[in-house]
This record gives sequence, structure tokens and C-alpha cells, in this order.
Amino acid sequence: MKDVAISIINYNTAKYTIACIDSIVAHTTAALSFDIIVIDNNSEPDDFAYLQSNIQLQDNITLHRSPINRGFGGGHMESLPYVNASYFLCLNNDSIFLNDCLVHLKEYLDKNPTVGLATAQNFDEAGNFSPSFHHYKTFWKLLLGKKLLEKINPIKFPKRKNQYTHPLKITSPNGAFLFFRSSTFAEIGGFDTNIFLYSEEMDLAKKLEKIKTEAALVPQAKFQHFQGKSSKASNAISKEAMLSELYVIKKHYCFLHYKAVQLYFIFTLPFKPRKWFLLPVILKGDALKHSLKQKQKVRFLKTTKKLHE
Repeated sequence: MKDVAISIINYNTAKYTIACIDSIVAHTTAALSFDIIVIDNNSEPDDFAYLQSNIQLQDNITLHRSPINRGFGGGHMESLPYVNASYFLCLNNDSIFLNDCLVHLKEYLDKNPTVGLATAQNFDEAGNFSPSFHHYKTFWKLLLGKKLLEKINPIKFPKRKNQYTHPLKITSPNGAFLFFRSSTFAEIGGFDTNIFLYSEEMDLAKKLEKIKTEAALVPQAKFQHFQGKSSKASNAISKEAMLSELYVIKKHYCFLHYKAVQLYFIFTLPFKPRKWFLLPVILKGDALKHSLKQKQKVRFLKTTKKLHE
């Protein structure tokens, strides 16, 4: 059994995937054993061909091609047949390690058995500090705002924009960097594959709560995230984000709370003309039949390649 298995999803961004893998290999100490499992989420043939030709050859790196785009959580779940490790990292491909992240995270979780999920300190494309965790997307957060919540209850809602030097218990981690204890990931059932994109970290954090397991920021582990490269901004992506948010809130909160969030969006939307296109999604609520997941098409290509063959 390895120490860590790393799942990386590629979707038409092979150059970022290769840079991500190179950074892991360059920064990880030889004393720690790891596997890298790359899932190509049905990229265009040219992108996949580039990935196959340029990915760094290592015995512990495998590449697997899905015949259909299964989204973020679904893509990472495709990695599970190849995972045999104590810890499991779901890492955005538009990220690079800035130091030996795996050692810092493993050491912290080894010493803190109540923590089942951790994230690293995030730095943006320019190398500047960036918040590495979220507060739950609830009616109270929408109504009061992040700053007031942080002032009212700083223990439950620590300041996101502070740069911490010591590990910190958090609620919802950065979705670009999710470092699980493998046994915890199994216990919570992994990702809810009904969610195609976005709000996965809130769903995971709520499932951790139910088994009385904590999440943490470990700022000693540092990575750089080239925000938005793995999924380009568009109206369709914004609609998917809203759909996922409503789905997760309805899943984990009472019906009245869900309706309060829905009504909040309806009543505030007139003041945000650029977001009027979201109104049909808000009115339909958590209607997963309208998800981008339902619009994916199958492409039959060779699906698996061991890079040392």
C-alpha cells in the first residue's frame, strides 16, 4: 500500500496536467510513496494525444481515458479502482505544488485522527495569497455576508482572508485541493456523482459533519492554483454552479431553508442585471435533469494506458 494516491482530472487542458504532475514529482520526498492517477474526462482527441505524448513517464503514474465526461466528482470517482493508499488527494490539474505538500499533510493527519480531510494553502496565478477555505453557502451567509458571520462567530467562521501560520479547523475546504484519509473518503461514500460541477466541497464537508469528522487547513503545505483553467467561465457554467448550489442546500438542510435561499436569489436578482440569465435555473430549483451532465456524449477511444509499458 502506498502512502498517497493522487487523482487528477484532465479535460482539454493537457499542458496544465503535465505541469501539475511535474511539480508533484519535483517536490515530493523520496521517502513518501505515491501514485498519480490521471483521468482524462473525454477531452478532444488532440488534447488527449498531447497528454499521452508528453506526460512524464513513471512506474507510479497511470493514465485512464473515460469515454464520457463525468464531471468533477464523477471523474475522481473513476480513480478509485486504481487507489491503494492510506491517503487520497483529489487535485485540480491547474495546480502546482510549491513545496512538499504531501509530507506536510500526511504528518498532520497522522497526528490528528479526528481530521479526515485537509487542504493546503492556496496562492493565485501571480503568486499572491488566496483564501483556501469557504463558509457554507446558506441563507444566513447570503443574508448577513461573510464578514459579519466572521465577526459574530469567529470560531465557527474564521476569517478567510487571514494568512494563517498554524493548522486551522475549517468547515468547507478548497475544492481544488482535497486531501482525504482514505478510510474517511470511503465512509462518507466519496463524491455525490449527481453533482456535475461545483459545490462538491460543501457536500463533502456536510457529510463529514454527520460522521463527526473534521476538516482542516494545513498552511505549511503550499500550492499555486491557476483559477478557472480547468473549466472556463460561461453562462452555461454559471447556471451549473447555481443548480449544484441549490441541490446541495436542499440535500443537507430543511425544505424551509432551501426555499428561503431560493427566494433570496429571486428577490435580489433584479439588482444584478448581468445575472438575469440565472432566473430560469433558480425558478426550477434543484432540477438535475437540466444539468450539463445530461448533455455529455460518448466518444469511443482507447481508455487506459500504463505509462511504463
